[in-house]
Amino acid sequence: MRLSREDVLHVAWLARLELDDAEVERFTWELNQILEHMEKLKELDVTDVEPTSHVIPITNVFREDEVEKPLPREEVLANAPDATEDAFRVPRIVEES
Repeated sequence: MRLSREDVLHVAWLARLELDDAEVERFTWELNQILEHMEKLKELDVTDVEPTSHVIPITNVFREDEVEKPLPREEVLANAPDATEDAFRVPRIVEES
């Protein structure tokens, strides 16, 4: 399956992208190269290959939750760009009605 210039322009329109003529030509060529590579991959015999989501086996990387002593409030607020004596100050995001 080869993509035409019109196909690339249609996808760009759907993605709300403005492409100049050089970009359209480049993306048409690049996308067709990708599709050609995918066609080559279809030729591989993978009947005995088990489907995987990762190329190497992985295990759960999360650690167990452990209760620890919290950091002192002064240390936490020391790096805040804007803070009061006991809290972070953040911009208002709710408009008043």
